[in-house]
Amino acid sequence: MPSPDDREPLITVIGIGADGWTSVPEASWRRLLTADVILGGARHLAMLPDTLDVVREPWPSPLRDKLPALLERHAGLDVVALASGDPLVSGIGSTLIALLGDGAVRIEPALSSVALARARMAWPSESLDVVSVVGRDPRAVLRTLAPGHRVIVLSSGAHTPAELAGLLTEAGYGDTAMTVLGNLGTIEESRRAGTAATWSARPPDGVPALNVVALELRGPVVASWVAGLPDDAFEHDGQLTKRDLRASALARLAPQPGQLLWDVGAGAGSVGIEWMRAHPRCWTIAVESDPERAGRIGRNAGRLGVPTLRVVHGRAPDALADLPAPDAVFVGGGATAPGLLDTCVDRLAPGGRLVVHGVTLETESLLATAYGARGGELTRLSVEHAAPIGSFSGWTPARAVTQWSWSKP
Repeated sequence: MPSPDDREPLITVIGIGADGWTSVPEASWRRLLTADVILGGARHLAMLPDTLDVVREPWPSPLRDKLPALLERHAGLDVVALASGDPLVSGIGSTLIALLGDGAVRIEPALSSVALARARMAWPSESLDVVSVVGRDPRAVLRTLAPGHRVIVLSSGAHTPAELAGLLTEAGYGDTAMTVLGNLGTIEESRRAGTAATWSARPPDGVPALNVVALELRGPVVASWVAGLPDDAFEHDGQLTKRDLRASALARLAPQPGQLLWDVGAGAGSVGIEWMRAHPRCWTIAVESDPERAGRIGRNAGRLGVPTLRVVHGRAPDALADLPAPDAVFVGGGATAPGLLDTCVDRLAPGGRLVVHGVTLETESLLATAYGARGGELTRLSVEHAAPIGSFSGWTPARAVTQWSWSKP
């Protein structure tokens, strides 16, 4: 019986450079000649020679919703898909592997636009971050803000450089050096340079639709990837897990790449936002019953570079019923709601972490009972800040917070 590695793939994805077929190896050409069906974007399908006798089908829209039906329709046939550059750099290859599994997809990449951009800029790969805004919210770039940092942005179109310039300028990074590299790898390759402020004030005409933006960030320290952003980094009405308590909670929640946090009773969304800022693949669902606060969470998330944070407007535990199971849960308010803690414990994935904060005697009693029954760590956190007392200074204590943290076996 063949091993999983010996199985024939269900689909082969062939990467094509911006120069078309010139850089496609002979073996990939042979795959095209034997294919029953070729899938791809309209631009890629138009590159195929008219003499090629094969079914050509463009990607459906919306892609993720309709892709399974498209593949099912061609089940049992020899299917080849066309993609730009490296299909695993924010490309269709990643989508197909997520849907079919890695053993079902063979990737034959071309040189990626990221590699070409690095070569043109003479930037080593370890010196930069790559952010894709292809079909995504460009505010994701704001997560990377740091003085002197380099970022390569995969654009969504000719409009992307001006959008990025506006976001950077508004965030205090107007001095950022922007280099827009168009049609990389073709005879029409172009390069335009300027600052974010100049691009924002007067976007140039004629920016190619196929472009990559190289950023050398210049601006102040505005945030950190370590937990504990200043409280004034968030728009809030007082319902905010304060900086020192937030850092303590996130240290116990332990963000991990690809894992999901439920931020229950999210308030301003500060814990869920910082969870997502810890790594680009961390994701959060924030649950908030107050409509104004729910809207505020979305604004905070966008401004701090994690616009894909999902906000659920509803009251826990009922609002948790249809959510995907979390790897970590933070309950910042409303822990005494009947059934809430039991629901969080039951839904939490094995090895998952739960952190609950309480300031009332009733919540403290509940957490003490939970600690006695399940173990974990029970901590009382008291924070004091220096404040004026007449012409002198003294300590002003904040309300003490009881924190229960627990890991599911």
